[in-house]
Amino acid sequence: MRSEVCVTQDAHVEWRFELDHAEPMSSGEARNWLDAQFTELGSEPLRASGKLLLADKVLVVARDAGARLLGDADWGMQFARAARAALDRPVVRIDLRAMTLSY
Repeated sequence: MRSEVCVTQDAHVEWRFELDHAEPMSSGEARNWLDAQFTELGSEPLRASGKLLLADKVLVVARDAGARLLGDADWGMQFARAARAALDRPVVRIDLRAMTLSY
């Protein structure tokens, strides 16, 4: 089964991470990694209520990482592995302009 995470910033900027041969991350490891990145990047919840869904955390980390980190092969692959494991979906598409996820 094909496994990838694709992050689109706009019509001309996209990062695609193929995970078919990458070592899978456990759900707990993925959540811990995303939590650490959320804190390190100084991210804020999307919702005014402060409630942070796991999908929201993936979106916000991708947004706050920006081109600098998403363009880094090592960081980008770690992010993709974490997003795939946390969301438990083989294919994840992240649209940063619309701030949406699709599977």
